[in-house]
Amino acid sequence: MEKKEQQQDENYKSKSIHDILPLELIHIILLRVPLKHLSRLKCVSKLWNTLISDPHFAESHLHLSTAPTHVCLFINEYSQAFSVDIDAVFDGYKHATAIKEVSLPFKMKRRYNFEVMCSCRGFVLLHRAPHFFVVWNPVTGSSKRVSYSHIVSRCNRKCFKFPGSAILYGFGYDASQDDYLVVVASQDMHDQEHFDCLSFKTNSWINLDSALSKPLGRSNWESRGFFLNGAIHWSSRTLRVRDYSILIFDLKERSFSTISMPEQVMGYVDPTYLFLLGGCLALYSYRTKGNKTNIWVMKEYKVHSSWTFYEISRGQSEPLCISNESYIEPLCISNESDIVALYDFCSRLFLNFTKYNTRGELLQYKYFDYRHLEHFKDRYHWFSDYGTSYTVYTQSLLPLPSDIKDKDKDKKKKKNGM
Repeated sequence: MEKKEQQQDENYKSKSIHDILPLELIHIILLRVPLKHLSRLKCVSKLWNTLISDPHFAESHLHLSTAPTHVCLFINEYSQAFSVDIDAVFDGYKHATAIKEVSLPFKMKRRYNFEVMCSCRGFVLLHRAPHFFVVWNPVTGSSKRVSYSHIVSRCNRKCFKFPGSAILYGFGYDASQDDYLVVVASQDMHDQEHFDCLSFKTNSWINLDSALSKPLGRSNWESRGFFLNGAIHWSSRTLRVRDYSILIFDLKERSFSTISMPEQVMGYVDPTYLFLLGGCLALYSYRTKGNKTNIWVMKEYKVHSSWTFYEISRGQSEPLCISNESYIEPLCISNESDIVALYDFCSRLFLNFTKYNTRGELLQYKYFDYRHLEHFKDRYHWFSDYGTSYTVYTQSLLPLPSDIKDKDKDKKKKKNGM
């Protein structure tokens, strides 16, 4: 009897995981594994490596992962960069590994200034001087660089500097064409407005001046756009215009439309800024009177009645370094459904993160001294309010469409014995 049980035990141990679990179930389990662990799981077997490397798996993982990784990428005026895993910031066991140095793509010995523009589906859009856009997936390392010199040539070259000289810019994904797009609205030397669209799939620019049914106005809109639901969104500069609206450009239809901001915003003397919070359009405004940050979230896309109000106040329980003059910028919703925010630098030496619940109560406060990182040991490379750019992105394994084409070409060459 003992020999029989021992034999059964040995037979069980000799079986691979594929003999125990069907492939469909393994696929479902892997889709729910946090992205940071998937790279190690590729080493389990060739089958797992193929499965995790598949673009369709990457697409499904982006939408189905139960614990997406939110990362804030920072770049200073010397193009030194590091990233912060926002969820790990508040995890006592992972706090020490939450911050790490980052090597930017297309970085050369000669110093070229990099700046973070925005993000979309795990890709970050960078600007690299003198006139290049770089789209980059920090997880896979996939990147592409494209020049916008034709826009510069239409303008006064001495005066044009991106992003300050752009009326609008944004980065998004057109699912109907499986293409990542950059859009830029600008004025030429004769003050004529132009609207250009860059396709990373075809590596070419498309003129969309016909989409401008009426002038945008140089100072009417915040220039940075945010991608959501197949469209890029910009907020009006509430101190300059009276319509208090959000401008929308649909990437599939190639058309503009607007939606209204909540009524409470109208008449504000403090500027209001657009951002994304938990997959929804949101606005925030820091009110100097009362030291409060007001947040509005559009819970249902394009449904005006779904604007929901939140307020973050500075209470006595907050750390001493968070003064009444501190400025708070909401960053994202954590995996625990709390609001994560970035405070003003208390000094040039620290990054300050806070977490609030939806009642506006402070839950946690964490700060980072980044001077131990190799890039920042030189005090002249410390961060400052001037020249520092950052954006939040959700990590993904997605490839650029052009990467998939290149792999398909390589496979065909191998089959043909080339």
